[in-house]
Amino acid sequence: MRYISFHKDTSVFTLHTKTSMYQMQVGRYGTLLHLYYGDDLGDARIIHSIVNLDRGFSGNPYEADRDRKFSLDVLPQEYTAEGNGDYRIQGIEAEHEDGSHVLQLKYDSHEIRKGKYALAGLPAMFAGEDEAETLEIVLKDELSGLCVKLLYGVLWDCDIITRTVEVVNRGKTNITLRRVMSAELDFPKRPMDMVHFYGRHSMERLTERQPLHHGIQSVESKRGISSHHHNPAVIFCDHTATEDYGECFGIAFVYSGNFICQAELDQVDQTRVVMGIHPYQFAWTLKPGESFVAPEAAMSYSGTGLETLSHHFHDGFREHLIRSSYVKRPRPILVNNWEATYFEFNEEKLYGIAKAARDVGLEMFVLDDGWFGKRDSDYTGLGDWYVNEEKIHGGLPKLVKKIRKLGLKFGIWLEPEMVSEDSDLYRKHPDWCLRVPGRLPVRSRSQLNLDVTKKEVRDYIMEQIFKVIDSCQADYIKWDVNRALGNVYSQGVEAGKQGEVFHRHMLGVYDMMERLIGRYPNLLFETCAGGGGRYDAGMLYYSPQIWCSDNTDAADRLEIHYGTSFFYPISTFGAHVSVCPNHQTGRTTSLRTRGIVAGAGTFGYELDLEHMDEGEKKAATSQIAQFKASEELVQQGDYYRLSAPGDRSNSVFWEFVSKDKRDVLVAGVVLRSEVNPPVNLLRFRGLEPNLIYRERESGEEYSGAVLMKAGLALPVTSEDYESVVYRFEAKGEFESEKKR
Repeated sequence: MRYISFHKDTSVFTLHTKTSMYQMQVGRYGTLLHLYYGDDLGDARIIHSIVNLDRGFSGNPYEADRDRKFSLDVLPQEYTAEGNGDYRIQGIEAEHEDGSHVLQLKYDSHEIRKGKYALAGLPAMFAGEDEAETLEIVLKDELSGLCVKLLYGVLWDCDIITRTVEVVNRGKTNITLRRVMSAELDFPKRPMDMVHFYGRHSMERLTERQPLHHGIQSVESKRGISSHHHNPAVIFCDHTATEDYGECFGIAFVYSGNFICQAELDQVDQTRVVMGIHPYQFAWTLKPGESFVAPEAAMSYSGTGLETLSHHFHDGFREHLIRSSYVKRPRPILVNNWEATYFEFNEEKLYGIAKAARDVGLEMFVLDDGWFGKRDSDYTGLGDWYVNEEKIHGGLPKLVKKIRKLGLKFGIWLEPEMVSEDSDLYRKHPDWCLRVPGRLPVRSRSQLNLDVTKKEVRDYIMEQIFKVIDSCQADYIKWDVNRALGNVYSQGVEAGKQGEVFHRHMLGVYDMMERLIGRYPNLLFETCAGGGGRYDAGMLYYSPQIWCSDNTDAADRLEIHYGTSFFYPISTFGAHVSVCPNHQTGRTTSLRTRGIVAGAGTFGYELDLEHMDEGEKKAATSQIAQFKASEELVQQGDYYRLSAPGDRSNSVFWEFVSKDKRDVLVAGVVLRSEVNPPVNLLRFRGLEPNLIYRERESGEEYSGAVLMKAGLALPVTSEDYESVVYRFEAKGEFESEKKR
């Protein structure tokens, strides 16, 4: 089956996925026009969608002569450049040696090939040769010799089209790139909403939906990380779109550093969307023969609502982005000591927590911050990756040996990208951090960023980390980063190339992570950035799970998980049961509710198990068994958002349905206890209407149609934040269907 075709008579390119179609055309004067993105229309070529009109104050290319109806200022295009009479947001901006910024990008050539392109040094989706195809279109600026290669990867089975750009200087002079977007997408006139996921530290990926207005709207990060504040994944949808109705377009950036996504509603009600590396402090000079490769963006379309769009990204990321063997394997259920001890512990205390973990059925103990260097607070020690034997007498191997004798695996926390000024490493190598010469640095969490653009820095840090991992044969690594980038100046980069440092820093981080998973392919790797500050598709290329937020409060996690679920698989949500009153909010929720919320994620514990009473330990043992029984369904099933934080249902409920639709888990939380409450009906989705579903605990039986159309009445609760769980399994056809 061919996923990509080129029709010579009309110069139309068509890209097909399972349910969608994307189309573009080489138009007049070599302009690459965008025609269509939406439902699959078979062999249709949508060339009639291009309508040329004379628009006042919209310039016309010189070669158009007296044809005032041809203007790039209003034409839908695939990839645009500054200086051509198109005043909208652009894909690329380049500065020539003479100071000019004009590029006239014309179609030069194309190639269609089997398989999916790969990106050296950058995360990207992957596929087998028979699972995907690649389209490469070359646009060229004749005067300067600058070539822009547009790369499209079509992953048919998950309805995803990936995009990136390679810029090659085939001219004779230096060219400085000031802006290189990875994807650009033009929409015809249509009313649309923009859905994005904003937040802050400990309240990440909250959902905001607003109609597009005339002008430019953007979400972005200039922090050197994708950030807690805006996520690099955005949805554009019909005003009327719901979970199971309407057209939706999603775009996710497969990158973990500075980004920008802009949407501009123009003078004639067309919308242009661009996504790529943020132009802030970005300047990349290409000498003749050199090239620059932009990170990847992944796009998907759904004609049947938001949940279908989520399923495309969930399946696509699980099958074609996450490389870890744990993507389809059960993961050890762990306890992390951080909220139990913070920096105050010794080996006896750690062993006590591990022993209690064994007794309730947990499978791994994770040692968090405070085990290395002179690390009694967050003011000291980062960069000194050797064990603090004043806390852990006899070193890590001795402690780990005792923990393994309990039958537990062992994991450890690291923060490889950072350094404390009060550390042996900083005293020896103060030039190894990002810092502007002659200026006092900006601190954050009392630490500085290591300059991982330098190979010698990466080599040293990874060598120390490898020694630690080898000494204890760690089964799990939690890789944290607890500040944004600041003082962004590298003493290893010449003054004229400081505009490359942000991106080179991110490439350095990826190099370090690639070394880690290359050396330890069976390691369970979890990334973290003060919780969810780097929760993006780029990180999932290296780690199968990300610590979702430093906020472990079950009530707040309902909102955090809800927003995160629009793009990211539930199996990637790092989620733990913690103590109450919660350390972040002071709120108290039941152990049952905390377990159910954490169970919509990777599931684990982060509390002092030794201080649990016998009833709590018994409940934890039951929670662990219940999660193990549903883990495969949670990791691999289709996910449905049945109710949302803030809607009128006074609840947040979600649903997992197995691919064969025979296994169903519905769980959620009723937020507030009410006097004389209304009856809220919970309507399921994604079931087979003609199957009978039996609820395991009650034994009650319902057809799939009844559960989806009539629903179940939620129980009346007597306390705030009470949780509810249903587990159904299909028996067979509904009786009335058999009679037919």
